[in-house]
Amino acid sequence: MAPLEALLVSAGVVALAEIGDKTQLLALVLAARFRAPVPVILGILTATLANHLAAGEVGTLLAAYISPAVIRWGLAVSFFATAAWMFIPDKPPEREPKPSRFGAYGTTVVAFFLAEIGDKTQLATVALAAKYQMLVPVVAGTTLGMLLANVPVVFLGGAAANRVPLKLVNRVAAVAFIVLGILALMGHTGL
Repeated sequence: MAPLEALLVSAGVVALAEIGDKTQLLALVLAARFRAPVPVILGILTATLANHLAAGEVGTLLAAYISPAVIRWGLAVSFFATAAWMFIPDKPPEREPKPSRFGAYGTTVVAFFLAEIGDKTQLATVALAAKYQMLVPVVAGTTLGMLLANVPVVFLGGAAANRVPLKLVNRVAAVAFIVLGILALMGHTGL
């Protein structure tokens, strides 16, 4: 059950963290710019796997040197920090990505990989990998969470973005992260 738990918790945490994130806005811009959903989605998948695999490796290495109690506190702090971060709305990229010799796929891979460096979902991947010490289920889960949050954006584009009250969604997600932080501090199974 532990690998499934690691996968599901990781997917849920990242899907929540990704709502209104700059990479979700980037997915919207790339989808509108290239109008090629499959290459954009494959680019998001590739970039996320590469970025989160590196983050997961860091997390599993940290777990070898840090006690479970410290990891639990670190996970709780990361959830509380993410909740605070959710109250600061991300802005769309300042300039649209220009078509390049890399096409929709290559441009998406490069743009997404760079945008994920130091992002809250990357930091969540480090914390989750340290907590579960299961690289493959955590990275699979965080990647799934990223796709759950971004694929609808790629397909629905601006129509959905204009109808969803992003401020409310961000606040609900922030409350969810506060609850996750409290559960982590209480040492609940799964967190």
